Amino acid sequence: MQEHQYSFEIDASPEEIWAVFWDKKTGDVMEHGNLRIEILHGGDEKGEGLIRHCRFPVPRYLLSGGQAQSWEWITQVKAFESWRYDAVGKPLWSRATGWTRLESLGSARTRVHFRETYHVFNPVMRFFLERLVHKAISKDNDRKIKSGIIGGLKARSRKLGQSVESPAPER
Repeated sequence: MQEHQYSFEIDASPEEIWAVFWDKKTGDVMEHGNLRIEILHGGDEKGEGLIRHCRFPVPRYLLSGGQAQSWEWITQVKAFESWRYDAVGKPLWSRATGWTRLESLGSARTRVHFRETYHVFNPVMRFFLERLVHKAISKDNDRKIKSGIIGGLKARSRKLGQSVESPAPER
């Protein structure tokens, strides 16, 4: 089993970041470069039970045309604070579990914490490919989650008619 963790800070409150993730309904599609997320079921009023289908890049040596898919469901939702997802993915039939937590730093600043575990079902593929594939996926996830939040905050600000400042440099 592989594990990946990272955190970053962003100039926005937990409530603003929460809205980027949870202002979604069944049928919505988000695209961030070569990542595509479709909401199959919006879950309850706070997002518990949300189901999404994701397509994302993986190394070409997996013989899947450089694309993978996962089906993810969201549980353990605590509004403006945290949530968990469990996923089944392919082409390396696998299971991933991820946790996201929003930590208020005050002054409309938040530290976003993300942790993920990844486990390939087939023991031979696990031995040869699990670490390499998870490293490739995680590298892109770090950048895509942060840029997705920043892009989502900008889009929400435009929608609400507010000005948007550039995000502060990473600390």
